[in-house]
Amino acid sequence: MRNSDVKRYLVVGGAGSLEVAPGVRLVTTPDFPAAYKAEASKGADFLDLLRTVDDLDWTFLSPSAMFVPGERTGKFRLGRDKLLSNENGSSISFEDYAIALADEIENPRHVKQRFTVGY
Repeated sequence: MRNSDVKRYLVVGGAGSLEVAPGVRLVTTPDFPAAYKAEASKGADFLDLLRTVDDLDWTFLSPSAMFVPGERTGKFRLGRDKLLSNENGSSISFEDYAIALADEIENPRHVKQRFTVGY
């Protein structure tokens, strides 16, 4: 990446590295699906590695726990490291996730940070 002359590095991450309580990642909870645990753990490790990098403008975007097809509403919340949820659980549509990603590309607000999007 450093040798490519690309100025920014945006990572489409997963929800597993988000915290459900201080210091407790979703991937470490008993109800986290076993089928996704290895991949989510590697994603969390990669985020930890990125956080040690100071010579690259990176951004890591995590979706909510349920990342599903739906509608483009444009009505969502942004967060940092905590899993976002509401009375309906933790979710974001592909369409609204794409808006959040495009917004970050056009107007960087989370350089050298992870952020999340959800309803």
